[in-house]
Amino acid sequence: MPDTLLRPIRPTGHFMMAHPAHVMALGFGSGLSPKAPGTMGTLWAWAVFALLQGRLTEVQWGWLIALSIPLGWWACTVTARHMRVLDPGSIVWDEIAAFWLVLWLISPTGFWSQLVAFALFRFFDAVKPGPVAWADQLYHDADPALDARAWHKAGWGIMLDDLVAAFCTLLVLALWRAW
Repeated sequence: MPDTLLRPIRPTGHFMMAHPAHVMALGFGSGLSPKAPGTMGTLWAWAVFALLQGRLTEVQWGWLIALSIPLGWWACTVTARHMRVLDPGSIVWDEIAAFWLVLWLISPTGFWSQLVAFALFRFFDAVKPGPVAWADQLYHDADPALDARAWHKAGWGIMLDDLVAAFCTLLVLALWRAW
């Protein structure tokens, strides 16, 4: 039976633990939050960044983020397909990888600047103004029943809008610092 004819699957702890891609895509459980999973995933990213900030070098952070994007595409693709939803809200790896990128590029910085970055990133990700909305809708028209690569496109679409939100956040922060 085609994926589009099956009912969507609501993720649970059991679903998350059934596949390594689910664990990653669901942000190690932060995406299972019944309210604001994207915000919970971003908070998880911030907490992990704070814990690892003094332990990883700039180069190690760069490699971690560089690897988190293609691995995130894979994890988001697999998990979205298993959930039978092109862009499930409970998938939060996109927020995690994108917010790590923001925090890495604005470092070294203190708590208040990180809080401003958090607020800006959540604004761009939730409201989706301009280019973020474009990136969000880019792959939403893929139909798994008609397009064999629809799930791969969905995984990239899940990641892309958050990377654009990260870019917008960094642009605003750069303009703020220049002003």
